Amino acid sequence: MPHLHRLAVALIVAAVAVGVLSPSAGSGRHGVNARRAGATASAGDGAGASARGTGRGRRAVAPASPARTAAPSTPGFDPVKAAAAARAAGANELGQVPILMVHRVLAKPKVSLDRTPAQLYAEFTRLAREGYVPVTAAELVTGRMNVPAGRHPVVLTFDDGSPTHLAFDAAGVPEPDTAVGVIERVARENPGFRPVATFFVNADPFALGDRAAAAMSWLAQHGFEVANHTTHHPDLTGMGHGAVAREIGTDQKMITDATGIPPVTFAFPFGAPARLSWADRGAAAGARWDFQGMFLAGWRPADSPFEKDYDPRQIPRIRDDGRVRQDDCRRFCSIAWLDWLAQHPDKRYTSDGDPATVAFPQAKMIYLAEGFRARACPY
Repeated sequence: MPHLHRLAVALIVAAVAVGVLSPSAGSGRHGVNARRAGATASAGDGAGASARGTGRGRRAVAPASPARTAAPSTPGFDPVKAAAAARAAGANELGQVPILMVHRVLAKPKVSLDRTPAQLYAEFTRLAREGYVPVTAAELVTGRMNVPAGRHPVVLTFDDGSPTHLAFDAAGVPEPDTAVGVIERVARENPGFRPVATFFVNADPFALGDRAAAAMSWLAQHGFEVANHTTHHPDLTGMGHGAVAREIGTDQKMITDATGIPPVTFAFPFGAPARLSWADRGAAAGARWDFQGMFLAGWRPADSPFEKDYDPRQIPRIRDDGRVRQDDCRRFCSIAWLDWLAQHPDKRYTSDGDPATVAFPQAKMIYLAEGFRARACPY
C-alpha cells in the first residue's frame, strides 16, 4: 500500500496554504471549508486523488433511496411534542457524520495506513464514551439511522477485504485481534455501541478462498454490511465504461450471491472516481446496481444525508489514524477530526431518537434538503 500520489499531496498542500482544510481553520455552518477548496485527498491502497467540484456543470442527482422520496404534506408526528423532545436532546440532524476509513489491522504495522488492534480498541472505546453509535454506510445513505436521542452516528468502514478484518477460530468465533473481534469487544464493554461496520471488499474477501461466501453471509446475518469495492481494485480513472462496469458487476454478483443482499454502497478504489455516471448505476456480469451512496477517500466528516449540499455520489471519509507526521495526518485524520467535533458539538450530527423526523435548531432550516420538509422538526 504505497503512499499518497503526488497529485493528492499537491491538492492538500494547496488547500492548507489557503487555510481551508484544517479542523481549526473552519468557518460557516460546517466549520469545514474543504468542500469549497475542491480538494479531496485519498488514502487508499496506493491512494490517488479526486478533486471534488463545486456542483457547476454537474447534473443534479436525486438518490433512489426511499429516505429522500417526497413525503406527505402533513407530518406523521406531533410537531409540538417532537420539537420538545428534540430540544431536550440537543438534536441536530443536519450536522456532520464522521466516516472512518480503515485498511489493515496488524499487531506490527508495516506502513502508515496500518492500525493495530490496540489502536482500534482505544479509538472505538473513545467513540462509545463520547456518545457515538455505529451505523452502516447503507443506513447512512438511506437516512435510516436509528440512533438514540442525544447520541451521534459514526460509520466504521474497512477497505479491501483484508484477512485482518475477519478470521474465525476453531469454534467459529471471530478472532479477537481482527477488526470484527475488536468491534465486538468494544460493544460488549459499552452497551449501546452497536457492533456493526461496512466492509468494502474485492475478490476473495478476507483471503478465505472457498469459505469467503460463508464469511460474507455471517457478516450480513450479524448486522454488518458487505459492500462493493470492485473485483480487482483498479484505478477507474484510466478505464473505459465497459471495463468499469465489469469490475463493479463481478463484485456485485459475488456479494449478492453470498449474502442475498445487493450492495447499495460503493467505495472507489484509490478514492478516485471514473465518470460518476458510469459507476452509480448499471448492469454487467449478471448483476445490476443502483448505488445510493458512493464513497471517496476524503479528509473531512460527511454532510448529513438530510442536508441540501449532501452529494450521495461523492461522500468523503476520514483516514483512521493518529498524529503521525505523514500527509499532515495530525491535522486531517480521525483523531484530529474527533477532537474538533468534540470542541464544536453544534457542528456534529446529534439524533433526536425518532427516525420519523429530521430535527434541528430553527436557524438551520435553510440548510434542509427540499425533499425532507414534511419530516422537518425545527425547534
